[in-house]
Amino acid sequence: MRITSKGQVTIPADIRERAGLLPNTEVDFEFDGKVVRIVPATSRTKESRGARLVAQLRGRGDVAMSTDAIMALTRDE
Repeated sequence: MRITSKGQVTIPADIRERAGLLPNTEVDFEFDGKVVRIVPATSRTKESRGARLVAQLRGRGDVAMSTDAIMALTRDE
């Protein structure tokens, strides 16, 4: 692994997956004098990942149907 001139490094996919480091995950760096650790950041906001996803999707629906009409479709009524 090589660090770029901008200080960037690619974390291998299998390590990212095992560590739960999904895209857009905030991380912190810890240094104990010898070893650098990448750890998920402690929450800087109280908004969860799910809440951010819902906020991003809110208002994007383009079908003008009531909840009852949608439920009738899913139930094949």
